[in-house]
Amino acid sequence: MLANALQGLRVIDFTQVMAGPTCTLCLADLGADVVKVEAPSGDLSRALSPWVNGEGVPFLALNRNKRGIVLDLKQPSHRKAAQELIAQADVLVESFRPGVMARFGLDYATVSADNPRLIYCSVSAYGQQGASKDLPGVDGVLQAVSGLISVTGAPDGEPCKVPVPVVDLVTGSLAAISVLAALQDRLRTGKGQHVEASMFASAIALQHVSFASYFADGLVPGPQGNAAPYSTPNEALRCADGWIMVAAYHPARWQALCTVIGAPELACDPRFAENRSRLQHRQALLDLLQMHMVPHPRAYWLEKFAAVDIICGPINDYAEVSQSHAFVEAELAERVQHPVAGALTLTRSVLGAVGERPAARRAAPTLGEHTREVLAGLGMPAAAIDAVAPASPSHT
Repeated sequence: MLANALQGLRVIDFTQVMAGPTCTLCLADLGADVVKVEAPSGDLSRALSPWVNGEGVPFLALNRNKRGIVLDLKQPSHRKAAQELIAQADVLVESFRPGVMARFGLDYATVSADNPRLIYCSVSAYGQQGASKDLPGVDGVLQAVSGLISVTGAPDGEPCKVPVPVVDLVTGSLAAISVLAALQDRLRTGKGQHVEASMFASAIALQHVSFASYFADGLVPGPQGNAAPYSTPNEALRCADGWIMVAAYHPARWQALCTVIGAPELACDPRFAENRSRLQHRQALLDLLQMHMVPHPRAYWLEKFAAVDIICGPINDYAEVSQSHAFVEAELAERVQHPVAGALTLTRSVLGAVGERPAARRAAPTLGEHTREVLAGLGMPAAAIDAVAPASPSHT
C-alpha cells in the first residue's frame, strides 16, 4: 500500500502556514513519521479562520498524520533537543526565510556534518539565492508577482486572485517530489543533499504552458474569464438555469456539438471550421452557441452532450460537489476525531494505489501534544525532557 510506502522514515517539520505543511502532509500520508516542530506561539495557520472550538481549520486540514512538539529555538536546551531530533532524522523540511536556520545553528551545512544522509528541504518565497531571497511572501502576493493574477478573472475587471492557495499547494507538492527524488538518489549514493522549493518558481511552473506561448508569439496574455486561451469552445456556456463547462474543440466533438444544439451549419462556417479561425471569432461563436443553449436547462444539455461524447460538466458549488457521485464514490471525505475540535469532516488523502483510500492515522496535533513522547523516543533522560517540556500532573 502506498499509505505505508514511507513507513520507518523520520521527517522533522519546521514549517508553518500552507506551502511547507503541504510537503510534509504528502510525506505523512505516505506513511512517514512526521514530527512537526512549533514555536510556543504555534503555527500561524492555527489563527486562520474558520475555527472549531478554537482550532483553526486550515491547520487541521494540513497537519493530519503528524506528531506535534513545541520547541523555543531561542533557548539552548530546546536547540539541543532540535539537534538531537535532526541527528536521527531522514528528512528535514523548513520554511523560514534564508538565513534563519543558520542563526539557530540548524542550517544544512551544520547539521549534515553530523547526519550526512539527511535530506534537507528548504521552502521559501523566492529561493535560497539571488537578490530576492530575503523578501517575504504569501500565496496572494506570489500570485501577483508571478503573473498569475494578470491572467485570472474577467476581461476589463478588477484583478482577481485564485481564491484557493494554489501557489502554496503546488509549492508543497513540488517540494515533496524533490524530497522523494533525493531519497531515491540517497539509495544510490548513500548521501543526503539540500533541495529547495520556491513559491515564485513554483508559480511559474504552474503557468509553464502560458509562458511557453508568450515566449513563442510575444503576446502578453490578459484575463480571459473562464475561457482557455488556446482553444474554443473550451469555456463556460450559459443555459436556462446556470452554466456548464464545455470542451468541444476537437474536430469530431465540434461537429457533434453543432449538430446536437441544432445548428449544423456552424461547423461549415469559415469563421468556425477550425480551432485557429474559431479563436479569431470567439465572441461571435459564443453568442451563437448560447443563443441555442439558453432555452434549455443544464440537465438537458448535459444529457445531450454526454450522449455524443462531448466533454462537459456543470459548474458546481461546494455543496453540489460534496454530494456528487464523483466525490462520494471516490470517498474523498472522511470523519476525523480531534481531541479539542471533536468530530470533523475533512477531505482525505488522494495519494494511493487503485482502490486504496487509507484513512487518516491521526488528527492534526494539539500544540505540543507529543513533545514528551517524541523526546523520550530519542532516548533523552527525564531531566533533559523536563527542561524542554515540564511534566504536567498527568505525567507525574
